[in-house]
Amino acid sequence: MSLSTRAIAALGAVVVIGAGTVGFSVWHASDQGKPDENVATLTVGRSSITSAPFCDNGGKALGQDALAKCQADAKTARDKGSLPTSDVRASDRIGVGVPTGVADRGWFAFTDGGSQGQAPLAQDSRGTTWSGSVPASTVLNSTGKTLVTVVEADQKTQEILGIWYFDLNTKDS
Repeated sequence: MSLSTRAIAALGAVVVIGAGTVGFSVWHASDQGKPDENVATLTVGRSSITSAPFCDNGGKALGQDALAKCQADAKTARDKGSLPTSDVRASDRIGVGVPTGVADRGWFAFTDGGSQGQAPLAQDSRGTTWSGSVPASTVLNSTGKTLVTVVEADQKTQEILGIWYFDLNTKDS
C-alpha cells in the first residue's frame, strides 16, 4: 500500500498548520504579561467572572467616610446594572477566589440572601485563596437578584482594605 502524493501533501499541511498554531499559542501566552494582581473571581457552576475591587485605597485602610461612599456608589451601580453580573440557578454551586496577597491579609465573602438574610461564602479566611463552593440555593435572595460582597480585611486590626461586589441573577432551572 503506497501513499499518494495528495495524501502526503495533505498530511504535511496538517503538520505545518499544527506547528504554526502551537507556536502562535506559546508566543501569545508569553506576550500577555502578568495577570491582574488584585482581582476577585466569582465562580457560578462552570463559569466565572473577575473584577477589580469596587472600593480600594491602595492597600491602606478605608475610613468610615470612604466605606459609606463605597456602599452608596455600589447601590447606584447596582441600580444601573453596572456591577459584574452572572446568571445563577438554584442547582448551581457558587465560590469566590481572591489573589494570594488578599488571602495573606485576610478576607471574607457573603451574600444578601439565604435563610438568615446574610449567607456566608467565606468567613475569616486567611491564607486561603478559594472559598470552596456552596449550593446556590442556600445563599440566594428570594427577589431574584443577590448581591455578593467580598471584603479584604486585615485580621489583626479589622480594618477594611478593599471591597468587591458582584450581582447574581436567579434564572429558572
